Amino acid sequence: MHTSRVLIFLFIFSYLPFMSYAQPDNSAMVKKIEVSGSAEEEIVPDEIFFAITLKEYLDDDKKKVSIDKLERQLNDAVRKIGVAEEDFRIEDIQSYNYDWYRKKRPQREQFLASKKYSIKFSELNKINSLFANLDAKGVQSTNIDRYDHSEREKYERELKIKALQNAKEKAEYLLRGIDEQLGGVLQVTEISTGGQPPVYRNLSYARMEMAESEYDSAPAIEFQKIKLRYEVRATFEIQ
Repeated sequence: MHTSRVLIFLFIFSYLPFMSYAQPDNSAMVKKIEVSGSAEEEIVPDEIFFAITLKEYLDDDKKKVSIDKLERQLNDAVRKIGVAEEDFRIEDIQSYNYDWYRKKRPQREQFLASKKYSIKFSELNKINSLFANLDAKGVQSTNIDRYDHSEREKYERELKIKALQNAKEKAEYLLRGIDEQLGGVLQVTEISTGGQPPVYRNLSYARMEMAESEYDSAPAIEFQKIKLRYEVRATFEIQ
């Protein structure tokens, strides 16, 4: 008799965990809706990083125009158009001799030096004024390295909030169509699509040959606006 009671007790004890495990957990079931939201804005770049390389050359009298003279000229031009000292710096220094491979011609006694500079502009049209004050023969090359906006992070933060608000509005009107109410947000996933780079146009070497007075009537240099776009995916509870 004692043995049978022990067996019954063991049977019940071993069955209880199974019953507990087998019971469905309805507390985890939540009605929810998942939507995406987006926001975009176009901004005009106010940070243009312009690269210019000056090179020494021989004038009509075969005299070398030194890099020091060209650099002073560039420095004066930069100051004249109002570029801050910290926005103008040297990037690279080189020297070259184009005649070393010409066996039938005497080599130049000196190498011709070149220097690359970086200038940050807040307005692209200031490049016109810069060219107007430079010796075009002493300019080896120019290009725009990159461009951006000084308050880009602020715009990005605002767009991300607008994208989430857009997702919420979308979820609300979808649920109104089926007579349901929107609850709190359960999850948000950021999907950054970045921005389209601006397009640079209306700049040519022909401008460097203009007289300074001609720049006032020259067509404006323009940048296409930077297009910033951000997306989010949000999951909301349905009440």
